[in-house]
Amino acid sequence: MTDRYAVIGNPVAHSKSPQIHAVFAELTLQDMTYEAILAPPDGFTQAVRTFMAAGGRGVNVTVPFKLDAYALAATRSPRAEAARAVNTLTFSPRGIHGDNTDGVGLIADLTRNLGLDLAGRRILLLGAGGAARGVLLPLLETKPAVLTLANRMAEKARALKAAFEPLADGCAIEGGGFAELAGRQFDVVINATSASLSDEAPLLPAGLYAADSLAYDMMYGKTTAFLVAARAQGAARLADGLGMLVEQAAESFFLWRGVRPDTVPVLELLRKS
Repeated sequence: MTDRYAVIGNPVAHSKSPQIHAVFAELTLQDMTYEAILAPPDGFTQAVRTFMAAGGRGVNVTVPFKLDAYALAATRSPRAEAARAVNTLTFSPRGIHGDNTDGVGLIADLTRNLGLDLAGRRILLLGAGGAARGVLLPLLETKPAVLTLANRMAEKARALKAAFEPLADGCAIEGGGFAELAGRQFDVVINATSASLSDEAPLLPAGLYAADSLAYDMMYGKTTAFLVAARAQGAARLADGLGMLVEQAAESFFLWRGVRPDTVPVLELLRKS
């Protein structure tokens, strides 16, 4: 019997996940289908249970349901516990297991696709919401020289810093507001704020970008206002989040199927389209 998987969100029609997983399945000869399910704002749990009852084996979870998925999971991976959000659910006789592959996807894109060695780098992570929280632990595990969290509301960045400091394993971690970045320089600047959704850029001090620096926006599909501003302020390289999307999908695929797909053909296909 063909195994069934899906992505659940609201909205979800725009999702590239069905296309991505279809190519993964073809490349790895997996007998599976993958669909998109639109759940009403208050109907996530029912949508999951209906899909399970129909033989579903697992789902990806997108906005606005990652916190709902965290609450629904009976067991969770350490990275999901750290993120306090789940984007991958796996169903088995033991129950529903939750994981978060966003951080793994980001690191894979930065290191494998973009060729960065993050060890010893000065990394600036903009934002203090779920997107930032989901990638913090994997970023710390790369052993940067310093990981600085900055947010429009400084207290949220400081709270996130305090929450993750026990997991930093000796890595320097800082938190504060955008204005506190004045006079600092960074090798990698990652935008995890929601500003790009409204085509805006965080209001950052000038001079943040060191020589050979990378500006990375988790938003994909267009040159965002953040990337435009980064180029004007001296960033040497720009990247959007399409690679992160594909790499986090590959990690979910591996969790479900035990096979790690080649992401290069999928990235090339999506870039062309």
